[in-house]
Amino acid sequence: MEQLTFSFFGLGLIGGSIARAIRASHPDCFIRACDTDSSTLRLALEEGVIDEASERIDEENGMTFTDCDFLFLCAPVSQNDSNLRLIRKFLLSEGRAHSNCILTDVGSVKSTIHASIEELGLTSCFIGGHPMAGSERIGFQNSKASLLENAYYILTPTSDVSGEQAERYAALVKAMGAIPLILDYRQHDYVTAAISHLPHVIASSLVNLVKASDNEDGIMKLVAAGGFKDITRIASSSTVMWQQICLTNKENISQLLERYISSLEKVKDEIDRSDAAQLYHFFDTARSYRDSFIDASSGPIKRVYTINVEIPDEAGSLASVATLLALNHISIKNIGIVHNRESEDGVLRIEFYEEASIEKAEKLLGSRGYMVFLKK
Repeated sequence: MEQLTFSFFGLGLIGGSIARAIRASHPDCFIRACDTDSSTLRLALEEGVIDEASERIDEENGMTFTDCDFLFLCAPVSQNDSNLRLIRKFLLSEGRAHSNCILTDVGSVKSTIHASIEELGLTSCFIGGHPMAGSERIGFQNSKASLLENAYYILTPTSDVSGEQAERYAALVKAMGAIPLILDYRQHDYVTAAISHLPHVIASSLVNLVKASDNEDGIMKLVAAGGFKDITRIASSSTVMWQQICLTNKENISQLLERYISSLEKVKDEIDRSDAAQLYHFFDTARSYRDSFIDASSGPIKRVYTINVEIPDEAGSLASVATLLALNHISIKNIGIVHNRESEDGVLRIEFYEEASIEKAEKLLGSRGYMVFLKK
């Protein structure tokens, strides 16, 4: 396997996870990283994830990027423009990008970065990247190579990028354990607006509706559990990140939001008219289509790894389950009694950090006589 050189600008959760996955799949490669956090760089060097580190992009500190095979922009999106202008001189030779370098990013909105690439004359080497993976934990210290496993990794090459370059990147993605999917960047932004960005807007609007509609005793908040908490879970995501996504992908989100409002008005009319046939069709088509989704961990909205367990209503029942799991080295992210079980099976709800824990917990608890319900 040829020795490859990788450079990273930003080494947080995503950048760090990509670097770890590359190190695992290409152990003899050379990886350099630039990050403003010296402790992050020190940890990455100590763990052998990277070979060279710098807190600045300049030629004086000896770090150059003319030999890169892949260059990843993993800093916050707001820093992309300034970083691109700083590294442009390393990528261009006589006005043309070095033929062997693939420049990429990891942002969830592609239109803005593609516009910057066009402006800077870097279209011949840019392939946008969007690994559809994440975690509630942030920073390099929480990065892991397995974060990318079986996750879709969308690639958005410019029209000036050769098919060979796109295949090189797709091969790297496969080596990291992810699933490459090549899309036009405009299609990417429309797709993610529908299946990620709009749902976050809807979830937040539902939470705000309940907040505004609740009485001063907070009865709605008290009984808001089960299904309501499931469909609004993503409303707990980063406020700043979703503000910026709405501002950078506003045309697609607005267009889909208009269609969604129209669909709500239609079902409101059917409810007002007591149209039983149309209401049945509304719920039945949604159920059938939802049940056809592939049961995979990949996707833009992080999956929750949860089971429900029947336990007796007696002192120590919850503690017994938690202790049993802990003694068998199964880490619990969250655990609690489900008080509103209109759409739930089981009394105890347990959330794990990873998918593998679900199967382990199900077998363990089942062997001890507990009834376990898997969440769909």
